[in-house]
Amino acid sequence: MALCAGRIVCRFCLLLMSDVATPRPAAAEPRASFVLVIHGGAGVISRAEMTPEKEAEYRRALEESLRAGSEVLQTNGMCLDAVIAAIKVLEDSPLFNAGRGAVLNSAGEVELDAAIMDGATRKAGAIAAVKHVRNPIELARRVMDKSPHVMLVVDGAEAFATEQGMALAPRD
Repeated sequence: MALCAGRIVCRFCLLLMSDVATPRPAAAEPRASFVLVIHGGAGVISRAEMTPEKEAEYRRALEESLRAGSEVLQTNGMCLDAVIAAIKVLEDSPLFNAGRGAVLNSAGEVELDAAIMDGATRKAGAIAAVKHVRNPIELARRVMDKSPHVMLVVDGAEAFATEQGMALAPRD
């Protein structure tokens, strides 16, 4: 879940709180005050498996995610865009249970879900069980912004991704 100035907007325990919920004119001062909190997912990594090098790798990826979201907000970007930017970093990393690093289902395949909600408009978009979408969070946003639906699943979601011109990622 993500909160943007008290409004739920996304998944991944990503938290945005500040005055960033309202759009500002281009000439406005850059936003100086906001909080961006991310959560790298659920799961257990034993201390024995966590080497200092591996921990540094995880920390670097999390910091990159924070930087991506922060850069959007620091340049007067919208909350939803900051959420997307931060989550895409996690989806593109093999370290997290999202996108590229997703845990396989019982058939040994990748199935990805994503959801996003804009508390200001109460619009939402979600996708489920897609196997070939590189960044599911972007597809969920497109469902919210460019379709009459709230949720698309499996083949329908992937067909919509293709209609939207999104590149599909091959899965091994």
